[in-house]
Amino acid sequence: MTGDETPHSGFLIVNADDWGRDGLNTNSTLDCVLRGAVSAVSAMVLMEDSERAAGISRELEIDTGLHLNLTSPFTVPACPSKLLEHQQRLSKYLNGSRFARVMFHPGLFSSFEYVVKAQFEEFDRLYATAPQRIDGHHHVHLCANVLLAKLLPEGAVVRRNFSFQRGEKSFPNRVYRRAVDRILARRHRLVDFFYSLSPMSVPGRIERIIRLASDHIVELETHPVNPDEHRYLAEGEIFNWLGNTRIAPFRSLPLTSELDQGWVAFSKI
Repeated sequence: MTGDETPHSGFLIVNADDWGRDGLNTNSTLDCVLRGAVSAVSAMVLMEDSERAAGISRELEIDTGLHLNLTSPFTVPACPSKLLEHQQRLSKYLNGSRFARVMFHPGLFSSFEYVVKAQFEEFDRLYATAPQRIDGHHHVHLCANVLLAKLLPEGAVVRRNFSFQRGEKSFPNRVYRRAVDRILARRHRLVDFFYSLSPMSVPGRIERIIRLASDHIVELETHPVNPDEHRYLAEGEIFNWLGNTRIAPFRSLPLTSELDQGWVAFSKI
């Protein structure tokens, strides 16, 4: 470090969801990984491109977590019928009502346990290691049946709720999200802030997020299969705002579960 450089304690993790869902998702993300614009991926297992995506990830040593899927059909050939039936049951329930994710359904306890366990085992088979980081397709990892049954391994890095400024969501909404994050923090490691890349067109939004990442650990969720997001990442527009902030993978970061520090910091922007 030269004398005129200011040390930074934060990092920006640019994470791409749906790795391995299909060839288009994998290839779009890989393009951004090779350009240095995506630093981590969340892998879907039991999907049509899961096997190939895992091979790429292992070869290139891409930071990869599990993208837990309880809402979209498994598309891998010869998927066990029992697993398909259990997941279909969960998908019907979770997609059937906006309240399903906040209510614990005792009658589906065994189905949740079975489908989650199957995905952990498949990730272990594909990547030759248990997942140390978990998030969810459509954020299903935050539903009551997963959290309250403690189906995610203690100590793992788990994606928190989206971060919002005061006034962006209703007070009850923010209270609920904060309560869920506190439950997560008791057993898991969390980043300080979590945002989606879109919308990129809101003036000053990306700059504010990256400014936070100079002093906090911030995860930015991306979907490179989306043409606008792919263009923003692959053409390097995200680098225009980085300054001294570094894009880094999860595995190199000292993650924290201190919620209040991040909440207060964002309220001051």
